[in-house]
Amino acid sequence: MEALKLGPIEVWPPVVLAPMAGITNAAYRTLCREQGGGLFVSEMITTRALVERNRKTFTMIRFEPGERPRSIQLYGVDPVTVGRAARMIAREDLADHIDLNFGCPVPKVTRRGGGSALPYKRNLLRAILREAVAGAGALPVTMKMRKGIDDDHLTYLDAGRIAVEEGVAAVALHGRTAVQHYGGVADWEAIARLKEAVTEIPVLGNGDIWSAEDALAMMRRTGCDGVVVGRGCLGRPWLFRDLAAAMEGRAERARPTLGEVAAAMARHAELLVECFGSEPHAIADFRKHVGWYLKGFEAGGDIRRELATATTLDGLRAGLAALDPAVPWPQAAEGPRGRSNPRDRVHLPEGWLDDPYETPALSGDAELATSGG
Repeated sequence: MEALKLGPIEVWPPVVLAPMAGITNAAYRTLCREQGGGLFVSEMITTRALVERNRKTFTMIRFEPGERPRSIQLYGVDPVTVGRAARMIAREDLADHIDLNFGCPVPKVTRRGGGSALPYKRNLLRAILREAVAGAGALPVTMKMRKGIDDDHLTYLDAGRIAVEEGVAAVALHGRTAVQHYGGVADWEAIARLKEAVTEIPVLGNGDIWSAEDALAMMRRTGCDGVVVGRGCLGRPWLFRDLAAAMEGRAERARPTLGEVAAAMARHAELLVECFGSEPHAIADFRKHVGWYLKGFEAGGDIRRELATATTLDGLRAGLAALDPAVPWPQAAEGPRGRSNPRDRVHLPEGWLDDPYETPALSGDAELATSGG
């Protein structure tokens, strides 16, 4: 297995932490990076907010000392603004790598023509990629996308070829359509078809990687050059340790006891306090992780409630201390987390599907003034 090459950057193992709004802040990236190597991408950053130097946005692109390569994911719908943001990142040394978001399926993004809706407009996609690559200069630009809007409006093969023609360094495909959201089963065969069609640059696969074995199976089945892990690492930062071991041919896998899980939870919360500079904010943010960490373990409802309602580090530690540290890793802890049902439809701008080659003039609210997804 070879390192993932993104322009001048080599990534080993060929594993990428997917950008996840409200998740992949500096604290969580540090936690995952402590487990194993890879490329760890920031939360989604809105290009308009970046070029306008929005205060919240600048706190979100903070990287820890020694965090290399520094990776920012940008969301934008206006080629000029995307180009300005990429140029700003390169000139001000804000990051080492830029990823572009064309995969977000949430209605507030797609109804404005962004995220997974945008690749349907081929010429708009091309214009954005061209401006981003030109603005980034020597920095590698990659893109993450879905198969398309739905099975009747697939875009990934056209988008992959456009990416090659515009100088993008790699493409990542989530094997679902926008209408699937995060439901159903990821289509790994689509990843294989993209790899067959796009041979000039790396192709990364994303979707239903819950274990190191899933990652190896995807790479064998599709021929992809690396994997992107999203929901599979929720409450499981040690998955990156497993992925490193698997890709180096080693058999050991992390199967932490409940005590070891509790220690990881405490470490995560402490990193959030350092990241946010506010203990109440950090502990409130951590609450959403509790259920993911404890999935499959028999922990009493009273303890779970205490952990999910803690307001201080000491309160959280008290709840964690009530867990039995000797409880072994249960089989029920394996498998999916954070699943979501498919949607009935994708919310799109009026007339969006009329002409795939039209370059629409999107309204000003298509690119939000703040970041975070």
